[in-house]
Amino acid sequence: MSHREFHCNVCEGVALFEAPPCVDGHGTDCPELICIGCGAAVMVGTFAFPVTRLAARQRQPARPRAA
Repeated sequence: MSHREFHCNVCEGVALFEAPPCVDGHGTDCPELICIGCGAAVMVGTFAFPVTRLAARQRQPARPRAA
């Protein structure tokens, strides 16, 4: 099992978390973690946001507009 340090709200501090045996096939990269100290469960997730036309437009310098 993989051990990682995270803040635990129940323990009110940094604690070791471990990934339980994963039935979904994630192995050590399972997003479900359990605090070793108190047994609280957390889910760790990452999000990838695609570059949208709006985000690309916001990066371009503003053009002066005619009145």
